[in-house]
Amino acid sequence: MPSHRVSYDLAEAPLAPGEVAIVGAGPGDPGLLTLRALSLLEQADCLVFDRLVSKEVLALASPRARRFYVGKASRCHALTQEETNALLVRLAEEGRRVVRLKGGDPYIFGRGGEEAEALIAHGIGFRVVPGITSAQGCAAFGGFPLTHRDHAQSVTFVTGHCKGDGELALDWRALAVPHHTAVFYMGLANAGLISRQLQEHGLPASHPVALVERGTTPEQRRVITCLGELVETIDREGLTPPTLIVVGEVVRLATTLAQPTPAEATFIEGEALELAPRRVAL
Repeated sequence: MPSHRVSYDLAEAPLAPGEVAIVGAGPGDPGLLTLRALSLLEQADCLVFDRLVSKEVLALASPRARRFYVGKASRCHALTQEETNALLVRLAEEGRRVVRLKGGDPYIFGRGGEEAEALIAHGIGFRVVPGITSAQGCAAFGGFPLTHRDHAQSVTFVTGHCKGDGELALDWRALAVPHHTAVFYMGLANAGLISRQLQEHGLPASHPVALVERGTTPEQRRVITCLGELVETIDREGLTPPTLIVVGEVVRLATTLAQPTPAEATFIEGEALELAPRRVAL
């Protein structure tokens, strides 16, 4: 089988025993993983990973690494956040090289900050590796930009649900402005509230919305709708988490800028991509 070798040269110290790397795995497509993340995956003794980390990304880790699933879904957690924090501390104190792998970016709605605080409290060394967040991946693979000089001069990433299923109290007036893109993470359950509040604060019912389910993966679905039909569209299409809700005029560009879906954008049959590391440590 023919292959293309891609060398990477990272001037970075190797992962030390007892150190934790909090790593962004990107939105799903393994091709969107950073080289630094790949290097750390290859070094890990233990892999602590979330529900949204794709199996293709997990397959890049060392087969010898112990795997700990700590995924969270609505009202269904393999471990609580406190238990996950304790697991990271325990593994590090045992002298393991730990990679905490998170879908998207660990510091954008990924609770990476909470885990970093727990590690600091126990005197454990750590490093953070950013990843492509879902908003970036879903927009690019969905066929529209998040900003555009003619349509959106600003973009806001917004959580679509609150801690402990509390009330979603946002600055709706700041979100419902022209020439702006609002990206709602984890917002399906509150789609009715999102639609209603944005309209009540000035956006028309015809304002465009993109729904991207399982973005950047072969199972990706992109549905274009409008604020007034948001809830009806979600119900009709049977959309389920993870689905990103993108509100803004930039969505209209999807009809002209759309690229092949992840399932269509594949290598030539029989072709393999091989990554050949050259140097990791200084």
